[in-house]
Amino acid sequence: MDLREVISAYRHCVAQEVDALRGFVAKYMGDGVLVYFGYPQAHEDDAERAVRTGLAIIKAVGQLQTSCRLQVRIGIGTGLVVVGDLIGMGESQERGIVGETPNLAARLQAMAEPDSIMIEPQTHLLLGNLFEYRDLGPHAIKGFTKPVHVRQVLGASKLDDRFEAMHQSGTSPLLGREEELDLLMRRWEQIKHGDGRVVLLMGEPGIGKSRLARALGERVRSEPHMPLIYHCSPYHKDSALHPVISQLLRAASIERDDSAEAKLDKLETLLAQSSENPVGDMPLFAALLSIPGGDRYPLPTSLGN
Repeated sequence: MDLREVISAYRHCVAQEVDALRGFVAKYMGDGVLVYFGYPQAHEDDAERAVRTGLAIIKAVGQLQTSCRLQVRIGIGTGLVVVGDLIGMGESQERGIVGETPNLAARLQAMAEPDSIMIEPQTHLLLGNLFEYRDLGPHAIKGFTKPVHVRQVLGASKLDDRFEAMHQSGTSPLLGREEELDLLMRRWEQIKHGDGRVVLLMGEPGIGKSRLARALGERVRSEPHMPLIYHCSPYHKDSALHPVISQLLRAASIERDDSAEAKLDKLETLLAQSSENPVGDMPLFAALLSIPGGDRYPLPTSLGN
């Protein structure tokens, strides 16, 4: 009975995280779960969704209150598959798929250490530098004639520019956007003379909006200015202040593996440069960044009007 409850809690936890980023739970296999991204609905960032879901699953499963501590191993493969009809019944029911990708993902999962994610080259190509990796080199994998280059996903990248993360190898020349770039430069000149300006750049996905914004940044790089870059993201739709939180973490150079005390030290240094009351502001900023203030910076018991 205890094992049944543990498996049930584990499956529920995984299903919640998969559903949050629009994945599809295809099949439960004992303590294993087969998940598809890109089916039945495809997204341009399905590889990223898969990895973010994997990281969320590792965190959520590790926090489950069960009779034993649970850990997971995750393998992610990308490729073409043919999806067939429903086969099986009950919990064993699944959409049959034909292709080597599920086999590769299963092999990677078997190679993974507890609480780790393994990916192959095609997935890495789609992810770019959105994440940090540990390069494990080529591995001979059963069922595949050529060695497969394997990487372990360590976590989200520290890069603050999503466009930059996806184009680390460089970008193509900007073509056919001279008029738009000239307009942006005219607005920049007006700003320098004290006239406030806001430019809303709209267009279909993939037409080069981010590339144009980057070209503007390259044009004004030598001039005094402070760029503030914020990105909306479907992965943080439940956190309205996530862009601001990310900006503060980067500004304070707070690392994921820093201790709570080290994070507080770095936040103190940042606030000392910009706040008129850094000691009074510390508890609120620490809470915003999910840093435990402890006895050092306890939250006020009440706030005045």
